[in-house]
Amino acid sequence: MKRINYQTGNFQKMQNCDVLIIGAGAAGMMCGIEAGKRKRKVLLLDHSKKLGRKILISGGGRCNFTNINTSPQNFVSNNPHFCKSALARYTPETFLDLVQSHRINFHEKRLGQLFCDKSAQEIVDMLHKECLRFQNKFVMDCHIQQVEKQEHFLVTTNQGTFTSDSLVIATGGLSVPLIGATGFGYDLARQFGLNIIKPTPALDGFVFSTEQRQEWGILAGVSLDTIVSCNGASFRENVLFTHTGLSGPASLQASLYWEKSKPLSIDLFPEYDIASWLIEQRKKQPGSLLKNVIAELLPKRFSEELAKIIPWHGNISSLAERTLEEAGEMLHTWQIQPESTVGFKKAEVTKGGVDTSELSSKTMESKKVPSLYFIGEVVDVTGQLGGYNFQWAWSSGYVAGQNV
Repeated sequence: MKRINYQTGNFQKMQNCDVLIIGAGAAGMMCGIEAGKRKRKVLLLDHSKKLGRKILISGGGRCNFTNINTSPQNFVSNNPHFCKSALARYTPETFLDLVQSHRINFHEKRLGQLFCDKSAQEIVDMLHKECLRFQNKFVMDCHIQQVEKQEHFLVTTNQGTFTSDSLVIATGGLSVPLIGATGFGYDLARQFGLNIIKPTPALDGFVFSTEQRQEWGILAGVSLDTIVSCNGASFRENVLFTHTGLSGPASLQASLYWEKSKPLSIDLFPEYDIASWLIEQRKKQPGSLLKNVIAELLPKRFSEELAKIIPWHGNISSLAERTLEEAGEMLHTWQIQPESTVGFKKAEVTKGGVDTSELSSKTMESKKVPSLYFIGEVVDVTGQLGGYNFQWAWSSGYVAGQNV
């Protein structure tokens, strides 16, 4: 695929602009496109040398760019109503129209998740082309040294000083520091007196305690179809045991709702009324051990380890019906207590961020500082796994771009 040479270079002649966007990722470029449509002079600054790095690594390199089932219920925030306005004004269908206009082929993987057929680079190139179409300019490898608000915003960088009427912060969160994630957006918000909801890693795997690792580490590589429940949210997808804990889609989803010291509840048999099945098996194979009967429905390695903690032993025929009902209840609500999540190094997104009570839900503008906007992951709006966080980037970037 042909690569685009992104505009960088000496911008001494363009020190003044209408809209300065710090962060040329998904939300930042969408904001730039919409502001450019309104004939606003837009400059995007990014500390990376490469455009859209987080887009490029998303979805296994194919970018899960939206989810056709997006609704406010797919997001977590201290104010669950905050995201409604932006999501209603810029929908997955609207972004899909843009994707199709650039002749990008895509497919639905599962549960409404849309991916590029070829490469995430297509999404980056599309956004970049649209930015250039509306006269946006980029300065890459640009490191912010100071931000002030006088009559205009004054931003001092290693590549010069820029002034703007509006300043948009689209710097993302703390997840994946290896590609340059920092807390810059939070620091800037605090500088201007805005409250921050504590950032925590989300869409992240779980880490077991040392004792649990000794017990369950042998299962590394075992994958199970489960329902994982946490704090009232439930997800029917696979979990994957690792050497240190749990991963897989259901685990990542649950991490968005998990609180430290709270257990996960795992239904190991989502397809069965396991108590009724066990009672039926007692008639069919009375001479079998309970652990061997259970092993018919679970991977052998897992059933062997599970047998060590099942308090019922002996032939299934020797167990009372009530005992089998208790066994079924335990297997549908197996409790496991993680020690922590893996952390920002592996987390796909950051939960928390700029307090939504500080922002207008219709414009993303700060209520305290006129013409200062926060969009995308830096805001306390976090989506579930499956393209929702990109949709929030598009939607929040869009509404800010309509108002800067």
